[in-house]
Amino acid sequence: MTVPIRFGYKASAEQFGPAELLDYAVLAEEMGFDSVFVSDHLQPWLHEGGHAPASVPWLGALGAKTSRVLIGTSVLTPTFRYNPTVVAQDFATLGVMYPGRVILGVGTGEALNEANLGIPWPDPPERFRRLKEAIGLIRRLWSEDRVNFDGEFYTTRNITIYDKMDDPVPIYIGAAGPAATRLAGRIADGFITTSGKKRELYTDTLLPALHEGLEKAGRPDDAIDTLMEIKVSYHPDRQVAMDKTRFWAPLALSPEEKMGVDDPLEMQRLGEELPIERAASRFIVSDDPDEHIERIAWYISLGFRHLVFHDPGADQADFLRRYGAEILPKLRERFS
Repeated sequence: MTVPIRFGYKASAEQFGPAELLDYAVLAEEMGFDSVFVSDHLQPWLHEGGHAPASVPWLGALGAKTSRVLIGTSVLTPTFRYNPTVVAQDFATLGVMYPGRVILGVGTGEALNEANLGIPWPDPPERFRRLKEAIGLIRRLWSEDRVNFDGEFYTTRNITIYDKMDDPVPIYIGAAGPAATRLAGRIADGFITTSGKKRELYTDTLLPALHEGLEKAGRPDDAIDTLMEIKVSYHPDRQVAMDKTRFWAPLALSPEEKMGVDDPLEMQRLGEELPIERAASRFIVSDDPDEHIERIAWYISLGFRHLVFHDPGADQADFLRRYGAEILPKLRERFS
């Protein structure tokens, strides 16, 4: 079966307020993007100039203002500040309102968004177990009329989700390591990861783990949507393209450098210490459209079929119009 390639827009809730971000997402649909995925942060990467609109009400507004694009989270953590039963209710409602368009993207979370609520921040194995249990509970709530559940972490008593679709909302798992990636292969409708890391992470770790999970579950390769969130900074002036990445310098921090950081002020300080070359290292920085497309093509060659583009600049309207006019048509012509 041929899997169509889709091109999406990453709506950066850490960088823009809800009304402005909504305008950009509506423009993305107008410019021909196939999907819009929004981040879900309680606190942004940077204190100064940062934002953190809530993803669920924002998606409700986005669904009402658009008619075609897929809409979803990349990613929400359904295990700490969100109880999975509440997540099940929220996304069942979105699914009823916008049938066939809603995706629930989930992940294991980070301290910046959870620990400041007084929640003890566990090690990765516990966070993984919480995510696996939460997904199972959400799916039971979507498929059964009355749910009683006693898990390792979550409990429900006589819960019914009264408004839900016969075809439940797809669940995508975001992962940067092999355990969660294997889980995505076994049970998820989609797999989400991000670009700009060492090539070997994708070729030697994540993709083999994904295929291992698919094989263990007896699922074909095309049973799962493979979504790569590609960080791009494309502009005719290469220096402008470089400079745009400065806001997102914390993305270039290693897991060890940002482990346990739960204060945007501290995250901002760590990012500001990085040279611009390192800040830009997570992005495809380019001033030439053909070279830009070649670098994107590498991810498609790996088997990713849903590319969601994240631009770091303050002028998202300029990015969306430029991409819609100069990049998307060339991508569709080459990879349709």
